[in-house]
Parts: sequence; structure tokens; C-alpha cells
Amino acid sequence: MAAYEQTLDWTTYWEEAGETDRDDADASGEYIVSPLLELFEQRGVPSSYADVGCGPGSAVFAVADRYPETTVVGYDAAEPVLDTNRMRVTQEDYDNVAFEQAVLPSFAPERQFEVVSSFYTLCYVPEIEQALQALYDAVEPGGYLVLTYHNQYAQSMFTNIAKQPHEYLDKDSAWNPDHFAERFAGVIEGNSILSYRKIHDILGVWPQSLWSVVETERYRAWRQNPLVFVPKP
Repeated sequence: MAAYEQTLDWTTYWEEAGETDRDDADASGEYIVSPLLELFEQRGVPSSYADVGCGPGSAVFAVADRYPETTVVGYDAAEPVLDTNRMRVTQEDYDNVAFEQAVLPSFAPERQFEVVSSFYTLCYVPEIEQALQALYDAVEPGGYLVLTYHNQYAQSMFTNIAKQPHEYLDKDSAWNPDHFAERFAGVIEGNSILSYRKIHDILGVWPQSLWSVVETERYRAWRQNPLVFVPKP
């Protein structure tokens, strides 16, 4: 996940993160890995894959494990989590995985990838249009971008939570009620939300729901937090 002063300092978060914190910040591991791998089975295994805002690297390592011939790169803004991921690469002897730093909305790797993804990250990026275009520019022609984003339904829900966070968020919640409004300011204020129409207007291509091509059961918040892919002609 990216680090922005407007939302959450992810470098500090990962420096202080315990096991519970790591689990709470790993929605990709819980919700994304299965449909992502099924998408690859349906549309063909990519030769190269990048995950931007990778956090602890669940998607990165899952793809690398399943497809050892695929070149996989995880990008994140926070060096502490990148260092931990690199240590795992060394300890478990991965030869197809690398981790590099990138801070959205800027993303300009020295190469393109057949598939680029970004999960649970764009909600922290006020310059969401610039970030979306940068991610799409990193996709090879014939490839596709996979992403989650928050929409107007999420904005409405988060606004209600922010008004009375302690009524909605208990001690088991992944979100701290005392910092909820600050953390999701971009969504609540409407700066960090997308829609099918907005994605089309920015990229010139209509996104497609992942759930239309995979059989994996949808996660509970799919209406407020769609999971889509955008082909690159």
C-alpha cells in the first residue's frame, strides 16, 4: 500500500506492524488471490506480472508459486515491508520474484508487464486519475490491468461510518475507529473513487468485472469495492 500524508503513513505502519497488523493490511491474501489465479487460468498465464501496492506480497508470492516461469515484481511505497518481502525471497529461494519501491500516483517502471494489478491501494491516492493512467501505461499491448477501487456506494458507506465510527467498528475490525475518517479521507471526500464510466473516460477502454469470467465466490463488499480488469489493445 502507498504512503500518503493525507491518509496513512504506511512506512511507520509497517515499521511497527505486528502479526495482526500484517493480517489486517493483507486484504489481497484473503479476497484476491483465488479469483486472480482463476483469471490467469481462464485468459492465459502471463509471462510477466507486477502488483503495485503489494504490501506483504500475497498476490506476488501466490503467482510466483503457481507459475515459476512468470517474472513477478511487487511494488510498494514502504521500504520496511519491501525489506521483509525481499528477505522471504532470499530465505525461500525464489528466482522469479523481485520487489521495488514505487509511490503512486507516479509509476514508471523501466519495462512493461503483460499484467499489472493494484488492489486496495487506489483509495489512498488523491490523484487517482493520474495513478490509473500510470498503471495502465505499464501494461503491454495485449495485456490487461487488474484492480479494485472504491465507488460512490463505498463513499456513502464510509461517510456514514466516519460520523459514528465506534458504533460501526469494534475491536476486531481491521480499521481503527479513531483514525477511520483520516485514513479514508480520499474516499469520503470523493477524490479517490472511480466508476466504470470514469475508468472508460480516463483510459478509453471499458473495464470488465472479474466475476463475469471466474467462478470464485464474490467477496462481500464487491458492490462497493469492484474487482475489474481492463484490456490493453
